[in-house]
Amino acid sequence: MSSEPLSISVKSLGKKYDIYAQPADRLKQMVLPRVGRLVGRGRRAYYDEFWALRDVSFEVRRGETVGIIGRNGSGKSTLLQMVCGTLHPTEGTVSVHGRIAALLELGAGFNAEFTGKENVYLSGLLYGIPESELRKRYQSIVEFADIGEFINQPVKTYSSGMYVRLAFAIAAHVDADTLVIDEALSVGDIRFTQKCMRYLREFQRTGTLLFVSHDTSAVTSLCSRAIWLDSGRMMKDGSARDVVEYYLAEQHAADRASLGQTVTVRPLASVAGEATKNSTHKVDAMPMDVVDPRRAVLNGEATRNLVEVFEFDTAKLNNEFGAGAARIIDVRLLNDVGELHQLTAGGEVAELVIEAEVIEPLDAPIFGFYVKDRLGQRLFGDNTYVSYRDQPVHAQPGARLRAHFRFRLPVLPSGDYSVDVALATGAQENHTQQHWIHDALTFRASESTMRHGLVGIPMHSVEIEKIGD
Repeated sequence: MSSEPLSISVKSLGKKYDIYAQPADRLKQMVLPRVGRLVGRGRRAYYDEFWALRDVSFEVRRGETVGIIGRNGSGKSTLLQMVCGTLHPTEGTVSVHGRIAALLELGAGFNAEFTGKENVYLSGLLYGIPESELRKRYQSIVEFADIGEFINQPVKTYSSGMYVRLAFAIAAHVDADTLVIDEALSVGDIRFTQKCMRYLREFQRTGTLLFVSHDTSAVTSLCSRAIWLDSGRMMKDGSARDVVEYYLAEQHAADRASLGQTVTVRPLASVAGEATKNSTHKVDAMPMDVVDPRRAVLNGEATRNLVEVFEFDTAKLNNEFGAGAARIIDVRLLNDVGELHQLTAGGEVAELVIEAEVIEPLDAPIFGFYVKDRLGQRLFGDNTYVSYRDQPVHAQPGARLRAHFRFRLPVLPSGDYSVDVALATGAQENHTQQHWIHDALTFRASESTMRHGLVGIPMHSVEIEKIGD
């Protein structure tokens, strides 16, 4: 048991709604039971009970990140609203220690007629931040939201992305002890989503996070623990990986059942154990670089994995840091004939070029990069340290350095991606970042042939062997 103090305590929580078949039944419920009591008749209900949530109990300690998963209508949003105090429980109790900030449904807590600026002050005051302190933080909130002149327009004119930008910017500046997010990160462009993910990962060091998402990969990436709700009841509470695996397995079984098929869901350990026990097949060594024999089909016009690359633009950079002895001035993604990638199909050879200008003498510069998905998960990356460890490069002010990384692009699921690039000096374990740029390049993959996992790989061969009749 963790020694950290409790942030949230939920005991036997339940929320009931009275469902009326027609408006007249509501009037009958208000009048007729009272009349019945006066004449000595038994009480009759003119409604059906619907329990959105029932008998839910759990505790969250300070510093924990807990994901809430479940199908639509399972009670996730109802639970969060009661934790945040915007909905009162029918039974049970909720205790929250410290200040809580929430991003629930779009626009929650905003006055649609007020401007963005007015809503910043309104929301801040509701969170208990003094107006004098809000004035000090206002410019930082505006810069985080990055919605330009719309900050002075009524929020009723905002797009859903602008709502989320402003709401998240406010929540990030109210010194919350607990942050509650309900599907908010599914809206918005990749640069803002990456900014939010960086904030959340920093917040996780000291704060408590409740995170609701239908994106199970987001839950396993961000959360150490998960709670699975189904039809208002808590099905499982445990490590994020285990709970997500059980949830996905049950959903698969339910989908098969709807088609009249029976699927048995078993614990992962038993399945893995049987696979190991029964496996006698050995995989032959494969060449380092292979060509997928299905390439012509996979890259066909009807099924190709199109990747649109957005060029490096110094005017849009606002997520960079470093000591400043050198500065990255250009980042390009080239195809196998040295041309800029515009649309790729995935699986081709590509070359990432990072160019920097030297401002102060550099000893042993290290170029590196990461490719990240929408949630900031690092899919792959590399740096130049090992290649130049024994013969380090030295450069004087005014020189330019250009690093080349040549690799085969993986096949990517549909979605948004970004590339972090960096130039450091020193060694692999002990170095100084001279210039790091978050999201230097962004790109979008669409119409993917890949359906599962983080990345796809070209297959050496794919075949079915029939043994016997």
